[in-house]
Amino acid sequence: MALVSDDERSEDERGEKDQRRFRAAQSDAHPVVIIRVTIVLLCGVGLYVSAFMARKAGRAARGELSEPSVVQTGRARVVGGVSNAALGLVYYAAVALATPFLSVPLVFWPVLAAAVGAAAFSAYLAYSLLFVTRMPCINCWTGHVVNWSLVVLVLFARSA
Repeated sequence: MALVSDDERSEDERGEKDQRRFRAAQSDAHPVVIIRVTIVLLCGVGLYVSAFMARKAGRAARGELSEPSVVQTGRARVVGGVSNAALGLVYYAAVALATPFLSVPLVFWPVLAAAVGAAAFSAYLAYSLLFVTRMPCINCWTGHVVNWSLVVLVLFARSA
């Protein structure tokens, strides 16, 4: 009878330890999930803005715009004549697809480098919007805020 009692107590102790471990794992995973979901959501916003601006650039190329737009300036195609919107489509899709794997160093470091590059590019374009083209562009500013936020979130994803 003493053996059964000791065995039951061991099971109870193991059960309590397992529950504590499970709760600890949950509390550690929760911030990572929130950060990664936020990264994917921001990439979705970036994809939307890029797609909108790509369509607008297409309309501008066909002469269908009734107002001046930043997509008609040289700063809309800074890298090798490729539209910034097209670069954004590729960038946001790639970051969203890489997000579940940010704990892998071979994924994290290139994503961080791309995020820093995109944020620096956004700083250049924001300067241009304010002081060179002096044109309003809510979609541009939305993309810039997304880019600056992604750098911070990617860094948090690494440390979380």
